Amino acid sequence: MVLRFFLMVLASLPLAAGEQPRIVLDDAAGERARAAHELLGDGGGNHLFYLPTHDQPATPASWGFKFENITFNSADGTPLHGWFIPARGEKPLGTVVFSHGNAGSIGHHLGFVMWLVEAGYHVMMYDYRGFGKSGGTVDRRGMVDDVKAAFAHVRGRAGVDSGRLVSYGHSLGGAKSVTALGEGPVRGLRAVIIDGAFASYQAMARIIGGQLGASLVTDELSPRDFVGKLSSVPLLVVHGSRDEVVPVAQGRELYDSARQPKTLFEVKTGRHGDSLSRDDGAFRKRMLVWLAGTMDG
Repeated sequence: MVLRFFLMVLASLPLAAGEQPRIVLDDAAGERARAAHELLGDGGGNHLFYLPTHDQPATPASWGFKFENITFNSADGTPLHGWFIPARGEKPLGTVVFSHGNAGSIGHHLGFVMWLVEAGYHVMMYDYRGFGKSGGTVDRRGMVDDVKAAFAHVRGRAGVDSGRLVSYGHSLGGAKSVTALGEGPVRGLRAVIIDGAFASYQAMARIIGGQLGASLVTDELSPRDFVGKLSSVPLLVVHGSRDEVVPVAQGRELYDSARQPKTLFEVKTGRHGDSLSRDDGAFRKRMLVWLAGTMDG
């Protein structure tokens, strides 16, 4: 996730004779942290959590699905772009707002949601500021506001039952959506799903970059400070035990910090992007049953 950042930092801070990279990252004396702060400024590593692209490798049409290009504005006026993909089936079961991970653009993340369209859910997916065809530049505060703007847009759409909404976020998208929804509830929200999400920006920086990494990012707006503020909407935490990017302990921390009602799917064979599709979609089936329960409640 943030490997590019730490490679850049290490490239700018040469090793002493015989010094090992792990020791550099531990940075016990804080010398390299001070040098990196001079180079990047306070919190200068925050924006390097994000790896946006502006390409469009595929659209829902590539999968044989109808879709609509949509545009809407975030709270500060930043223009955002997304897709609205109508559910298959006679009567939509609800509408899922999908918040994607830290890299690429929405065209890279279709595999996370097309099965939900097939299962009878409308899906709205969108790019944060600085990603895809959206305007602006990446910014932690602004991206949280972009999540809120996506819900505001979908609630006003014709043909959407605003009382049957679902938030689904993968990785960074799970972190952003937890913070956004913890800051303010969304009317009509029936369920919150996070898959492979992390609890803390600094914790992730420390996992990859040691103490040096942790010293170069801030922890403001981290989901662990907001997951306990979610309203009484049911929460589903999905995390692969073999997640090679975000350790499963991060998902457990979010689950433990959340209020009831909450459910944990810890997928023993799951990795960062495939927990729900493992074992012929066994956990997809379980998620659909769980979702049906939230819609009927």
